[in-house]
Amino acid sequence: MGPPNTQEKRRETSLKIQEKDISGPVTTSLTSTVPLCVDLDGTLVKSDTFFDSLCILVRTHPASIFRIPTWLMQGGKARVKAEVASVAPVDATHLPYNQAVLHFIGEQHRLGRPIYLATGADASLANRVANYLGLFSGVMASNGESGSVKKSPSTGANHSVNLTGNHKLAVLRERFPIFDYIGNAPPDLPALSHSRLAYVANPTLALSTALKARHLHPAQCFEDRKPLLLTILKAIRTHQWAKNVLLFLPLFLSHKVSFRTLIPAFEAFFCFSFVASANYLVNDLLDIESDRRHLKKRFRPFAAGDLSVFWGLAMVLLLVAASLALLPQLPSTFGLWLLVYAVTTSAYSFYFKRVPLVDVLVLSGLYTLRMLAGGAATGTFISPWLSSLAVFLFLSLAMVKRFSELANLRERGVANSHGRGYLVTDLEQIRSFGTASAYAAVVVFSLYISRPDVDALYRHSGRLWLIVPLMLYWLNRVWLLASRGELDEDPVVFAIRDRVSLALAAGTAILAVFATL
Repeated sequence: MGPPNTQEKRRETSLKIQEKDISGPVTTSLTSTVPLCVDLDGTLVKSDTFFDSLCILVRTHPASIFRIPTWLMQGGKARVKAEVASVAPVDATHLPYNQAVLHFIGEQHRLGRPIYLATGADASLANRVANYLGLFSGVMASNGESGSVKKSPSTGANHSVNLTGNHKLAVLRERFPIFDYIGNAPPDLPALSHSRLAYVANPTLALSTALKARHLHPAQCFEDRKPLLLTILKAIRTHQWAKNVLLFLPLFLSHKVSFRTLIPAFEAFFCFSFVASANYLVNDLLDIESDRRHLKKRFRPFAAGDLSVFWGLAMVLLLVAASLALLPQLPSTFGLWLLVYAVTTSAYSFYFKRVPLVDVLVLSGLYTLRMLAGGAATGTFISPWLSSLAVFLFLSLAMVKRFSELANLRERGVANSHGRGYLVTDLEQIRSFGTASAYAAVVVFSLYISRPDVDALYRHSGRLWLIVPLMLYWLNRVWLLASRGELDEDPVVFAIRDRVSLALAAGTAILAVFATL
């Protein structure tokens, strides 16, 4: 632990800041280098740490959400920040730091310049960030801890400090006659306007507009973000819509494809895809902390700070609204399956994904549910054989996904998966479950094409046996690559990008047509 926190009375109005001496005595002499003051949320860190904490709070302590109004009445925004930071702390070592800002303040630190973290975030988090980076001479942050809130001399009411906007400017001007400042949003405008040199980092449109209106020109802009449109497309995972092609499968297998039946099938596809993307967004928001610890998932838009929580919630509402707009065009039974899907995926995001084995059973069941929804949309009967095949096949793919995740953790020397219920020692057991399920899927398919009623759908049903070796080859190859550590953790992403998988899929489709003719 670092040296104890100290509080200094800076103003008669009881305005308080919490400071922590990190690198030695504070230098305020005008003859020394001008102090550089750096904002945290959106500036030093690309995300907003308060909203990050809220996402963690919803996942780990959802009942605490209802305590926020009480905290707000007791001590204002600063109290809320302090309580949320206490119940759902953010790991400072895995925050998405703005690399351009980090490089700049690192250079300034090496030159001996005093650098201060001046943030509206709670002091506990600000101090953890400062301790981790080791670049700051001191910390000024919001102070809303219940134990340190004082009585206002004028009203006698509890008074805590939310160090943003004019409050932050007052503290900076009282402490430093001259200072430079780095910010990113409108709350930073007062400090930017009164700084000697104003710097901006990933500035919001509102801040850029306000600076232009005041004829203020930043000395430097530190950009570290991806293009917004590409980031949104990545967040909603349009490549995962490939899974929803399963909605067409009952129609194609019934051999009743026509323009009339394809219209509801496409409507169902987009309706399902919009809900699925909304679920991916919610899932990523809830997993923001664990994703940042993951070798690959840390590059997801929310974990990487390229997309804000506000944008995520807005997109969820928009996607759900788009799905609801399509729903009246489809049968009510499809709406029921869609509701089951939405409830199940929500339960998976909040709970089931952390329960070993139950998580993969739910995932495989969701694939089967897609086919049931597709059958309901087009009025197509779903064969029990098709449902059984889907359950075993997709259970194997869900298992190989978990296997690949654990294999990657083993390579990194990690013993268990963060946010999951698996241990690296479960690898071999998961492999046995997954390979057994893969062969069960092939057996079910073999029994199906041996049935006499298959002749009514295929003129040359015996040709379907040529699909069996393709299935065996693909499933065995997937597990072989997973064992070698060469498989993407998501088998769907792997199949879309893998030329061999695409060739086998095309071959399977050709053989099915060949058996029909």
